Amino acid sequence: MSLSPTQNQAPLKLGLIGDNIKQSSTPRLHRIAGHLNARAVSYDLLIPPEREETFLEVFETAQIEGYSGLNITYPYKEKVVPLVQLADPVLDAVGAVNTVLFTAQGPIGYNTDYTGFKAAYQATRGDDAPSEVLIIGSGGAGRAIAFGLADLGASALHLVDTDLPKADGLKRDLARGFPTLQVTTMREVSNLPPEITGLVNATPIGMVGYGGTPLPAAHMREAKWVFDAVYTPLETPFLKDAASLGLEIISGWELFFYQGVHAWAHFSGGSVDEAALRAALLQA
Repeated sequence: MSLSPTQNQAPLKLGLIGDNIKQSSTPRLHRIAGHLNARAVSYDLLIPPEREETFLEVFETAQIEGYSGLNITYPYKEKVVPLVQLADPVLDAVGAVNTVLFTAQGPIGYNTDYTGFKAAYQATRGDDAPSEVLIIGSGGAGRAIAFGLADLGASALHLVDTDLPKADGLKRDLARGFPTLQVTTMREVSNLPPEITGLVNATPIGMVGYGGTPLPAAHMREAKWVFDAVYTPLETPFLKDAASLGLEIISGWELFFYQGVHAWAHFSGGSVDEAALRAALLQA
């Protein structure tokens, strides 16, 4: 992963733009990372509906008010793309940004969901190939995970989204970078191909404030591993069902951790002691 140019040791003023984010652990992660690096960090939750502002208004105000950078979460990861310079050409195909660094040259966009998912997958499953995977949700998180799985050598992806044109758009974008990857789209899960080994929830379903599960347990029996992008709560109904069936679980907390580590690198221009950060975050 390439890092941003080294920043000076001035205090970092950071924020998170998103809806339904009051339970987010992201502010705590970056404050701890700052403490571990003897760096002053402030971190604000910027919620457009509560501010009675549009996403664009909140984004522009943050830039005017001297924020060093922002994390972007649901449902704004795709909306921010036209407002930034993309740090990596692959992000043009991914079509989503979750980390923005404000610089003298303008805002620069990164996707640490994309890099963080790959790190989380490899930390859990090592070099085991993803094989054939069902992804529920093709928004910002789903796009990052789909490209991450393609990079990791997935043989086929099945995209499920009630907004079928959105899934079809992701299919077209994947074809640009991975022309041999088999991709199918569907509005809902019915009969799953028996070859599917991985199941991914890339929707907010199961998050605090949303509830439910994106996939009935009856559809999970033939899979080998599951991943849930939701990490609040840590044990979602989706993951509980998977655990009861003995499936290997990649927790959304792991994505949260690695995307945060990578975002900190962009914000600060440096690294963080990952073991110390993990231990501090897991303390009650």
